[in-house]
Order: sequence, then C-alpha cells, then structure tokens
Amino acid sequence: MVEVPLGDRGWQKLGPDPAIRAWADAARAVALQTLAHSAEPWRCGGTWFVGVDALPNAADGSIGGTPFPWQALPLTPEPLRQAQLSVIRPGYPQPSLEETPAAFAYRRDRDAAHLDGLLPIGPTKARMVKEPHAWILGLPLNDTKASPLVLWEGSHRILRTALRKALTPHPPETWGDIDITEAYQAARREVFATCRRIELPAKPGEATLLHRLTLHGVAPWRPHDTAPPEGRMIAYFRPQLPTVEAWLTNP
Repeated sequence: MVEVPLGDRGWQKLGPDPAIRAWADAARAVALQTLAHSAEPWRCGGTWFVGVDALPNAADGSIGGTPFPWQALPLTPEPLRQAQLSVIRPGYPQPSLEETPAAFAYRRDRDAAHLDGLLPIGPTKARMVKEPHAWILGLPLNDTKASPLVLWEGSHRILRTALRKALTPHPPETWGDIDITEAYQAARREVFATCRRIELPAKPGEATLLHRLTLHGVAPWRPHDTAPPEGRMIAYFRPQLPTVEAWLTNP
C-alpha cells in the first residue's frame, strides 16, 4: 500500500487524460445499466443514490473490458473493491424520514461534511474508525458541474492532530473501538472556522484524489444546475489500510 503525498492542501485534481476518459466512458455505460436495474432506494427524498459497492468493476479496476487508468494516477496498482456509484438528482437534498431535522439542516447547510471511515456505532451512534481508508479517488462519469464534491483544504492536519490526541492514551490495537465523537466534532468545528471550503467539480477524463483524513461532502443542487438525465454521477474508490494505527500515523 503506497502512501500518496498530498501536502498541506490534502487534495489533488488530475487530468484530463485519455486513459481516465476511456475508463469513465466504459464505466458510465455500465453504471446506467446498474441504475436501471438496482432495487436500492434513493435517499434524501429520492435525490441521492448512495451506491456503495454498486459499480461492478473487476478487482484490477477494469470495467467492460477497459483497463483502470493506473498509469495516469500517482498510485500503485492494488486490488480494488467495487466502486461506490454516487448519483445526485435535481433538488438534492430533500428532507426524508431517515434523517432528523438537525441532520437534514447539516446536510443542506454544511454539505453533509464528514470524514470517511467513521461509522455510527450503537444506540448513541458513537463515531468509531471502522473503515481505515488509504485514499479517496473520485472519477466523474458524466459532464456536469451540479452538486460537486466539496472539501476543506488542510483539514486533514487538524483532524489528524485531534484524533491522535484522543486515541494515543489507548493501545493501538483498540483504536477502532474507541468513541471519538467528541474529538471529531470539536475538530470539525475548528475546520469550519479556519479552513477554506472548496468546490471541486470535475469532468470525465479528470479525477480527484483526497487525503483520507480530509473533511469533505457534497454541495446542494442549485436552481441553475443542469446535468444529463441520470443526474450527477461519480465513481469513488477507497481501498483500506490494514490498521487504524496506519490510518492515523502514516503520512
């Protein structure tokens, strides 16, 4: 597992590159079929298809006979899970039964900003690091600026410091079972107060690479936004590191 140096910003935009574009075109054709036949319910009032593990790419990342564009990325080839197929429709987000009014307001006003890998555990929904990702790679499958990826530049450094402070008193082998909710929420407030919010739209043939500790989310669909009939569609890959210790201490 290679570490990707992303410096102080915590993100990088790649391309355009013909190999990335070829993969995106092949993936879009498969993704449209996936959407047409999926029984997964759309969330946020029918405006978000979450699509975890929904894109049927092979373990080498290839899809529809088109190879994954490793040569165009600052990444070392490794086995990949099936990608998340994240699709946003006009009107995102809408209130829904699965979210409290406060959660909906956070999604609408703060782009549902989150740190990947933290899951809500138990009746109190305590945040714990259950999926220690190595990096986050987004590959747009169609051409639109609607509801782009949003990130807070440099947030990975604030979150690393806060979570390391919260977890260091515990044995590293237990870090995935420690409630870090308070430390995470405090760090997130600091990020909102001190880090620059950036919208990062991208086209097929381009890619976005995020440091695994970068706070990010999705911008609401604005009234003037337009997209192809299927909505805004992005494939995301997040390979996992072997331990939470590696997730927190590696560069």
